Amino acid sequence: MKVKIEIEEALEEDEVLIRCHGLTEEIAMIQKAVLEIAGAKQKFVFYKGNTEYYLVLDDILFFETDEKGISAHTRTDIYQSKYRLYELENILPGFFIRVSKSTILNINHIYSIDRDLAASSVVAFSGTHKQVYVSRYYYKPLISKLEEKRLYR
Repeated sequence: MKVKIEIEEALEEDEVLIRCHGLTEEIAMIQKAVLEIAGAKQKFVFYKGNTEYYLVLDDILFFETDEKGISAHTRTDIYQSKYRLYELENILPGFFIRVSKSTILNINHIYSIDRDLAASSVVAFSGTHKQVYVSRYYYKPLISKLEEKRLYR
């Protein structure tokens, strides 16, 4: 496999082009890795009152539904999103995963998982007191996603 980097200062936006004979599993993994890196730098618009905030997605720990709609949690703050949870699930990069009917979390910031076989498990995040509950239904997909991340890093 060859890897080339061409620098074109006239480009307005960076572009990654993958040329291949066929779509193999290796090429699909490369595409997924590039998309995840690009997605981490992607900014979304969030709201607090009448103010719009442009935050990098990787700063978001988790999204959850509450009485106001969809809240986006960072380590220190909470913002509102105009998207519905199912819409976020479709547009967020692969390092976000649904962990309950009301929560999507960023696996890049998981510090620990307190597993409870009889009820929901609890995810703690590094650098904050915030926690998220993982329902039993979503526990195995979460662990699989974390294992996949560990293997391909």
